[in-house]
Amino acid sequence: MGIAYTVFQGRAGDHNDLAMPGAMAIGEALERRKGVRPFVIGRPEPALNVGWREELDAAMPALRDVQARFDAIFAGGDMSVAATSRCAVSLATLPVVARHHPSACVVWFDSHADLNTPDASTSGYLGGLALAAPAGLWDSGLGAGLGLKRIILVGERDLDPFEVELIRRHAIPHIRPQDELAGALEKAIAGRPVYVHLDCDVLDPGIVPTDYVHEGGLSLDDLRRCCEVIARHDVVGIEIAEFQNSWTPDGEAVSPEPLLDALEPILSLDQS
Repeated sequence: MGIAYTVFQGRAGDHNDLAMPGAMAIGEALERRKGVRPFVIGRPEPALNVGWREELDAAMPALRDVQARFDAIFAGGDMSVAATSRCAVSLATLPVVARHHPSACVVWFDSHADLNTPDASTSGYLGGLALAAPAGLWDSGLGAGLGLKRIILVGERDLDPFEVELIRRHAIPHIRPQDELAGALEKAIAGRPVYVHLDCDVLDPGIVPTDYVHEGGLSLDDLRRCCEVIARHDVVGIEIAEFQNSWTPDGEAVSPEPLLDALEPILSLDQS
């Protein structure tokens, strides 16, 4: 098994312009660690910060390029490591994961579930719909195929009533930050292959710069323990989203190295 590295630089429902350089910083750090230059998709453009429909239309060409890239990776039997800037890129990645790895579960690290539909959303934010479309709850134009039984939520603590009811009704595993993370995650994975989505706002505020801030998140040690559990399974890929390059638009760049250290049990699988 080889590893394919990807960096996304297009628009994807951005509120600001900090996640594109954040994704590139992750790609450059991975290149220093692994000696492989990531494949770059898209080019940076100013954030639109508008409603989900306009954001999706603007992002669609680059998101289709993401799907072509992931199709090629998985068709070649490789594992994917991607810096995806924003959660909305999962609209493109997860349908491809579902198609090529139909038995894999998706471990969704996030302070939000992103399981809203356009009709249920109160904010109209594209990122808040990012998991719902691949799960077949609405049609993004990028496909679906990821059943709700293949989703494991980890770290969510800012849920809308629609999402709370959906999680309850479908018994979607929801591992909260205060739970015994390793044991609960092992049980929920249940021996299946794993694809990982990491929204950095799953972490406690102040660890890395993110768009959203919600108290009571995971520590880097918590994240590493989860990654150690995941790495004992067949890992088909990981996508790292919502790492912003700095705390403020004019602030100094923040290194992603501590974050990547926490992810190392997964990132080092190409060396085993």
